[in-house]
Amino acid sequence: MYLLGKGVFVKQTIIAVCVTLVCVLLVCGMGGYSEVYANSREVPIYCVDRQDNRVSISFDAAWGADKTRQIMDVCDSYGVKATFFLVGFWVDKYPEMVAEIAARGFEIGTHSATHPQMSKLTEAQCREELTSSSKKIFELTGKPVELFRPPFGDYNNRLLNVAKGLGLYTVQWSVDSLDWKGLSAREIAERVQRAGSGDIILCHNNSDHIVEALPLIFESLRLKGLTFCPIGELIYRDGYRIDNAGRQYRTQTGDLV
Repeated sequence: MYLLGKGVFVKQTIIAVCVTLVCVLLVCGMGGYSEVYANSREVPIYCVDRQDNRVSISFDAAWGADKTRQIMDVCDSYGVKATFFLVGFWVDKYPEMVAEIAARGFEIGTHSATHPQMSKLTEAQCREELTSSSKKIFELTGKPVELFRPPFGDYNNRLLNVAKGLGLYTVQWSVDSLDWKGLSAREIAERVQRAGSGDIILCHNNSDHIVEALPLIFESLRLKGLTFCPIGELIYRDGYRIDNAGRQYRTQTGDLV
């Protein structure tokens, strides 16, 4: 009985040790896999690690243009140079407006050619979306396109690598005005008031109350000591890294405007 009991005990001990080893290997293996996956995941720029109180405001333009000139007028009255991300078919429909945006000193980036969900596209399709839209903007403005904002904020490694290969910096946002939801001017401004140094603000050129919201935004953020610059002057062009949250950090001496 004692030997039988001892054998059972030994057997159970061996099983327990084996189970423990398997669990450890699985955990380590999964952890290693997760780390590799995390390290291989590309992330666009959502905001920038800056201590100089500079922020950027941007306007996505895909449908409508009747408020675009008013937006520029308000920006000019406050000495603000914003960044406009334009969709290719918007460029086709409003070429004079595109030329005016550039002539008035505002920055222009591409928002794709047709505003698709680009993570579902092939590499060739992604490239076509970016090259064709950038070409249209260049032909109207004479200025090369350097910035890209994915439609719907949707992206994957394939898209980011294509954009990078074309010399484009992929830029998202860290402060969403939600102006497209029909919020009042005050509600829009209240959402944007939380912006701080290095943040990128998302607005749209044809939202219901954006024109009325802009003075509130500019005045409230200036009271916080913030100044505005185009996204191209906010981001680091080289000597940087981007963490998993999309914050861009400077890692060495590089182009810092």
